[in-house]
Amino acid sequence: METLLIVDDDLSLLESLKMHFEDIEHDGAPRYQVVTATRASEGLRLAEEAQPGVVILDMKLPDRTGLDIIEEMKGLCGDARIILVTAFHDMETTIRAMKAGAFDYIHKPFPDLAALDIVVSRALEYRQLSRRAATVNVESAAARLGDIVGTSPLMQQLVKEIGKVAGSHATVLIHGESGTGKELIARVIHNYSYDEVKPFIGINCSAIVDTLLESELFGHEKGAFTGANAVKPGKFELAEDGTIFLDEIGDMSLMLQAKLLRVLQEREFERVGGVKRIKLRARVIAATHRHLADEVAAGRFREDLYQRLKVITLQLPPLRERREDIPPLVHHLLERINEKVHKRVTRVPPEVLEHLTRLPWRGNVRELENVLTRAVVLAPGEVLLAENLPALEPTPSEHGHAPHTSAANGLPNFLASPIADPNLIPTLEEAERMLIELTLNVTKGHKGKTCQILGISRPTLERKLQKYGVRQDHQP
Repeated sequence: METLLIVDDDLSLLESLKMHFEDIEHDGAPRYQVVTATRASEGLRLAEEAQPGVVILDMKLPDRTGLDIIEEMKGLCGDARIILVTAFHDMETTIRAMKAGAFDYIHKPFPDLAALDIVVSRALEYRQLSRRAATVNVESAAARLGDIVGTSPLMQQLVKEIGKVAGSHATVLIHGESGTGKELIARVIHNYSYDEVKPFIGINCSAIVDTLLESELFGHEKGAFTGANAVKPGKFELAEDGTIFLDEIGDMSLMLQAKLLRVLQEREFERVGGVKRIKLRARVIAATHRHLADEVAAGRFREDLYQRLKVITLQLPPLRERREDIPPLVHHLLERINEKVHKRVTRVPPEVLEHLTRLPWRGNVRELENVLTRAVVLAPGEVLLAENLPALEPTPSEHGHAPHTSAANGLPNFLASPIADPNLIPTLEEAERMLIELTLNVTKGHKGKTCQILGISRPTLERKLQKYGVRQDHQP
């Protein structure tokens, strides 16, 4: 039987949770022994006495906050998994909680108790796995405010992962479409990783030609090449013991990939034209909009470097997959834009907000900021006007061009209908090629509309066109 400690000053909720968990059985016997407390001091005492496996800890308690006592509680009850509960959506507190060692961070009111059951069960499973692996989780206590906006489940999960990542200095690889905020996430990880100010040095690997990129990364000695009139430290050197951020690393040449791999392996480098070995002290965070696994398969990216970079991988969701975050993003961006262009556009009518949530946002948050900037500049007063926003694109059915689909599986009817001769059934690759060709035909070669209908990104479409050798008679 596992001991479950619940600390909450809401007596009715406390009693409800106690009854719920005591009623759960496992193999015909009660699964949990439940002990409860209404104050932080009482919870700490019970944590030491009862040695619970899981603690459900409310953030707001009469004498102290749950965040204040989480470290102390971990010291009293060993490897117990602590689940923090709050009625408020606070990104900074979420990161601080995950860094302090909370197993999870959930919000009141609970959607249903079954969801809480799952979290508690998962906490116990992780505790058992941790014991078997005999691992030690070292946490950091530093925390500074980030600039992440959004309370969607995808963003909440991302914030939790950032909190865990910030506790180590492992290499991080950030995947995400252009405009999703990869550099912002890198900066937040950096800010939450150190107790004091450290350098954050970023470089866009796709914006500098190879011959200059090597010098930018590693620096050069005087006379190393024509025009090298003085010693120049590189980004790796300037980052000191902070963070070096390599943006769009998927665009780096194979030659520089080989040099970067050696640096990551040996944790040292030389300036161009130099012989002195310089220690790499900085943490490396890389980002790319490309799917590096596909790039490895195509021979455009080194697999050994990919393995070095993806020690920890974060996937940033595109804006279209978290549309519930668009309203708070709009208000957040408006504050910044107003300050930049010296305007006071603060009112967003509901119909305008609805319009913004329905746009495709292929350029993600960057596109949203650009659209809002234009609308703010053109606004005659303090109200954001729909007339200054992009028009909604007609749906495929409104164009009248989309292929008829089967309600069962969304495939075109010619693919979904039975085929009399089994030998004529196409392979999956043939079917995919046929579908792409058909969609390009009905969109008259418009790749953007083709991507929208097929539900794939532009880079994915380009790869598939090259893979199948599909002719492109139109180049919009």
